[in-house]
Amino acid sequence: MTDSLYSSFSAETPPEPDYLARLNPEQKEVVRTTEGALLVLAGAGTGKTAALTARLAYLVETLKAWPSQILAVTFTNKAAREMQMRVGDLLGSQAENMPWLGTFHSIAAKMLRRHAELVGLKSDFIILDTDDQIRLLKQLIQGQGIDEKQWPAKQLAGIIDRWKNRGLTPDKIAGKEEDSFADGQGAALYLAYQKRLLSLNACDFGDLLLHMLVILTQHREVLDSYHDRFRYIMVDEYQDTNQAQYLWLRLLAQKNRNICCVGDDDQSIYSWRGAEVANILRFEEDFPGAKIIRLEHNYRSTPQILGAASGLITHNNARLGKTLWTERDQGEKVKIIGVWDGAEEARQLVADVQNLRRANIPLNKMAILIRAQFQSREFEDIFIAKNLPYRIIGGFRFYERAEIRDALAYLRVIAQPTDDLAFERIVNVPKRGIGKKAMEKLYQAAFLDRIPLAEAAEKLVSEKTLGSKITQSLGQLMNDFSEWRKSLSVVSHADVTRKMLDESGYKAMLRAVNDVQSAGRLENLTELARAMEEYDDLGSFLEHVSLVMDHENDPIDDKITLMTMHAAKGLEFDHVFLPGWEEGVFPSQRSLDEGGLNSLEEERRLAYVGITRAKKCCTIFHAANRRVYGQWIASTPSRFISELPDDHIEEKSLLRKKTPIWRDIWAEDRSKNPAYNSAKEAITPPWQLASRRGAGWQRAQKAAASPSPAVSHPLKKKDSPQYKIGDTVKHAKFGQGVVNEVDGDKVTVEFHDKDVGIRKLLSQFVSL
Repeated sequence: MTDSLYSSFSAETPPEPDYLARLNPEQKEVVRTTEGALLVLAGAGTGKTAALTARLAYLVETLKAWPSQILAVTFTNKAAREMQMRVGDLLGSQAENMPWLGTFHSIAAKMLRRHAELVGLKSDFIILDTDDQIRLLKQLIQGQGIDEKQWPAKQLAGIIDRWKNRGLTPDKIAGKEEDSFADGQGAALYLAYQKRLLSLNACDFGDLLLHMLVILTQHREVLDSYHDRFRYIMVDEYQDTNQAQYLWLRLLAQKNRNICCVGDDDQSIYSWRGAEVANILRFEEDFPGAKIIRLEHNYRSTPQILGAASGLITHNNARLGKTLWTERDQGEKVKIIGVWDGAEEARQLVADVQNLRRANIPLNKMAILIRAQFQSREFEDIFIAKNLPYRIIGGFRFYERAEIRDALAYLRVIAQPTDDLAFERIVNVPKRGIGKKAMEKLYQAAFLDRIPLAEAAEKLVSEKTLGSKITQSLGQLMNDFSEWRKSLSVVSHADVTRKMLDESGYKAMLRAVNDVQSAGRLENLTELARAMEEYDDLGSFLEHVSLVMDHENDPIDDKITLMTMHAAKGLEFDHVFLPGWEEGVFPSQRSLDEGGLNSLEEERRLAYVGITRAKKCCTIFHAANRRVYGQWIASTPSRFISELPDDHIEEKSLLRKKTPIWRDIWAEDRSKNPAYNSAKEAITPPWQLASRRGAGWQRAQKAAASPSPAVSHPLKKKDSPQYKIGDTVKHAKFGQGVVNEVDGDKVTVEFHDKDVGIRKLLSQFVSL
């Protein structure tokens, strides 16, 4: 009897720990698959963090590894802290010693301090911030006799950062890479910069991984020591890794091969930051025999929202594939609303927000997700008018942005020459050689004569007491202010603003940087001038801005969130609004021009991210007309709208005339064009195929409620012609320009429209 009872007791399966019992079968499989390479494809809202932290706890609790033998890598300090906290909740004191849980850069820095001498550094090296990096590069550029205005240090810093993200040391820069800065001097400057860093016992953030790549590649004993140290490697957000991070991880995992990477190829949206979706797509090639587990049980969204998002993303070719599902109630279909223009879009969206608010739904459960920062201005203005509290996440409010504050400072001096604060802000922006000593003389003259700074500047210019160069540049600025004031009586204040932004050199300063941020800043300035057209004069506009800025001190906590789709990744809201879904806005015209089909697929992934932020309701807006570079254009609904499955959407038109169902036109075109999904045709909108379609398309186009039914779309696709430097070319959206560089199938064009500036485009998007 005793033996029988004992046998029965010993045969019982021990109960699962709580952290395992709470997981679904696929998540449990992730936790228990400890040996070998594992790729976890975790869809949006599928509980990847819960699975990842449970796996960490399981490795420690089952004694497969001590905490110090696990390398766990995240992308942000916030994510690292959250993981540490969650593991601490599961394991208690056992989780206190996890020295290798952190971001790529923090872990690489810890490694580098142990082996700094192998790359010529000391262990107490300093890490330069961006300002120090720019200052050092500026010294090197000037030392080589290069015009820093034409070739800014900030531009070189961006190029070097991209090289480091790709794991390229100075000796590996060759070919067209060398020609990317100062007519081929980029590689030499990169080498000089690295030598200067070593002499300072310093490195920048890119060096942390780059130096470790060099060490792990060239010093086998160091690599072997980390192979012995790390029994298990875990990586979060693997789809966002760049080339250097990928190479670093592959080196560390090549012996034990116990690497678990968690990510979602459908949410890879940061290529402009160096992320390469190919890293996750080739995981099975890097680790033959790797296991793939798909987390598809979504805990966030309704079946209607998931169905719409899943149907959209299937149009991408570069993906491993998964199908999200949920046990939640069916919910509302995704709404597609067509409006007349951007102003009506903002009014309709806010009306929907107010209806939800009247239904006792808090504002903090709603979000407006935009493709580009410039879109925020129209919404911010109507929020102020309607007294709706709002917050900006991942960026500044429109009127807080540095370029907008600078432009407003110019306008304040034009309107009121006694505004010393505004004058101080922009007297040397862009650089005019007016340094600390010159400003001290200005302050002294203003104080002694009790006059405004602008008047003191005119006085010192007339007296020629500031030196010839400063006198000339300051005199030109004061003459410009005088001319801009006179122009207000002849042309509109919006046109004076455009004139001021050009003649002051401010836009030229931004174009010289030539990076993603500067392009967005130029868009914001264009939107500022456009916004001014809605006000009678400069004074009334500046008064409006003052009211907006005062509203920013609102202490109310319940606010609607306004942010870009890029910034929204990882967040969720009950009600999500997605405005601006038109060709050229979303997908972004600039992205498609520069990246073609690859960029189109990333834009579609961004649309997928936007939709899957919604838990209960998702509403998409598109307008028939938009103001682009100060001109009204007929807008066409985004191709992404046509790719949403019929079963999961509900369309509504608020246009003044009946609009055809554009989705059906797109679908019809695909059915008649088998080459739609080929690399050559995939980014061609159907209106470019009108000649093949005949009168049917023309009738549908004429039925659209837009000022100009004959749409000449900027994404025209044709065979790539050959151009030469000096050719005059035409772009459907940007107008005419001159080719100043040819690089394979890409051309760099300086457009006559100063608002457009210099753009690098695929050659098939321009014509002679």
